[in-house]
This record gives sequence, C-alpha cells and structure tokens, in this order.
Amino acid sequence: MRRAESRTPVISVERLVVTVVTDNYYDSVRVNPPSGKRWKSSPGISVHAEHGLSYHIETVVNGKSYFMMFDYGLDPVGVLNNIKLIGIDLGMVNAFGLSHGHFDHWSGLMDILERVVPGTPLYVGEETFAHRYSLRPGSNELTDLGRLEREAIKKQGIAKIVEVREPVEIIPGCYMTGNIGRITEYEKGSPSLLIKRGEKIEQDKFPGEQAIACHVKDKGLVVISGCAHAGIINTVRHAQKITGIGKVHVVIGGFHLVNAPQEIIEKTVDDMQAIAPDHIIPAHCTGFEAILTFAKKMPHQFILNTAGTQYMFGV
Repeated sequence: MRRAESRTPVISVERLVVTVVTDNYYDSVRVNPPSGKRWKSSPGISVHAEHGLSYHIETVVNGKSYFMMFDYGLDPVGVLNNIKLIGIDLGMVNAFGLSHGHFDHWSGLMDILERVVPGTPLYVGEETFAHRYSLRPGSNELTDLGRLEREAIKKQGIAKIVEVREPVEIIPGCYMTGNIGRITEYEKGSPSLLIKRGEKIEQDKFPGEQAIACHVKDKGLVVISGCAHAGIINTVRHAQKITGIGKVHVVIGGFHLVNAPQEIIEKTVDDMQAIAPDHIIPAHCTGFEAILTFAKKMPHQFILNTAGTQYMFGV
C-alpha cells in the first residue's frame, strides 16, 4: 500500500468491526446488510434510536483485539440500554474519541465514562468544549446547544483528555484524522450553526472536527465520520492524504446534508462516485433527500444503516 510521506507507516488491520450503538433510524425486520448483522428486537426489548450517533469499534492486529468508542449519542439512558443489549464491555475500551462538540454526539459520554477504566484517554479536537448555538429553520432566535464541560470531565477524574490537531493512532490500526483540510468549492458548512468565541457568536466552521480512518488489509480504507461538517468529500480525501492510501472500502457516518440544496447533494454524490467506495453507509444527519440520492445513484454500494447494526470488514 502507498504511505503518506513523513508519516508513521499505517498499520493494516486484519479485521475491523464497527457497531453502530445508536443512530436516527431502527428497523427490526430489515435483512442483514453485506458484511454485517442487525440487532433484532423481541417482546418488550428493543434498541433505542434517536437524533444522535455512537460507535463501538474493534480492530484486530496480529490476532489481538483492541477497542474504542467514537461519539456517544444524545440520550444516556437509551445509549446505555443499547450498550447492554448489544453486549459491549465498556471496561475493555482502550480509548475514546469525539468527533465534535455538538450535544447529539457527547451527551452520553459522562455516563459511559463512569463505567470505564480510570486513565483511559479521550481524544478530542480543538474547540470541542466551546459553547454552541443554532438557528433552526424558519426561526430568527438562537437555540442554545450547550457545551461539553472540560471541567466536569476533569472533576470526574476518569478520562485523560488528549487534544489533537494532527493525525494520531488511538488504537492499533485506527487513526483520528486531525484537522480536516478543505478542498472542495461547495462544502462550505452551515451558516445556521454558530459558536461562541470570546464575546462573539459567529459561524462555526468546525476546524477541529475529527473523523476515523482504518486500513483493512486487502480491502482499503474505512472512513468513519460523526457529522462531516467539514464535508464528507473533504473528509474522505483527507483520510486518503494522511494515510497515503487511495483505495476506499467503506464510508460510513453522518454526512451533514440534511436540508442541503439538491445541487449540493448531487455534487457530493457525484464526487463520492468518483472516489468509488465498495460500500457507502450514510447515517444520522445525512438527511432523507441525500440518503435517497445515494441509494439511487450508487445502488450497488449503498447500505441503509440502522441503530444496533454491526459491520465486519476483513477476515
């Protein structure tokens, strides 16, 4: 495989298991996807779906398993319910990562950290702990999105906060991207998403948003996004750049195309077709119209995601 210049050689994993702990959509009777299985409900027992996203990730390197979580959903009760039903052992998690500072990705974090080994690292990007706001469609009044409190995590005394700006390996074979470069002309972010910097409230362009990249042996890159406020094409191309690997096996996650103009959706899908992943798995904030467009234009690669689905890539 090709490697990025001046970077530590990327470790290829023998197997990558991505479990979607929670997502916006759940369908108990939908058939299993390629290379995966969906959690099935039974009388009185079901996984929880919500406007949030959370992953549990396992890499297998030289026959040994390593575990991490990436994002933590909106409702701690629902997320912990899913963790229990799916059978995730939080005590075995080696590292935690957070894509960005929106509450639908961090609200379950503090409750999860109460159940992990003290000293486990929590990797975050810059401005993760900033106060954020939004302008809802049709409204001129700010909606307060709150903030994840660095002070509360430190007071809890369990996780060790590690802020990253450059790519870093957080478990063997699994890399946080560092700050994502912006190269497309159309992925400009949303003017309705705001951040407080000093005394000013201004557009949030998410300079520190993070994604995850893994290379599965003989398959290619798997790129895992939280919301892709930086743009999902920018995110994938950045992952290709930092790893030096062109072949993309899977792109999964929130693509933040909800309420986007159809023209932007079409450009995004066209560029994703050019990247040519083997599987495309839009989730969370991708939006119905964009999901439908991916399904129509990439029918052989498209997988409809559901909460509780586990994907297995590699041997």
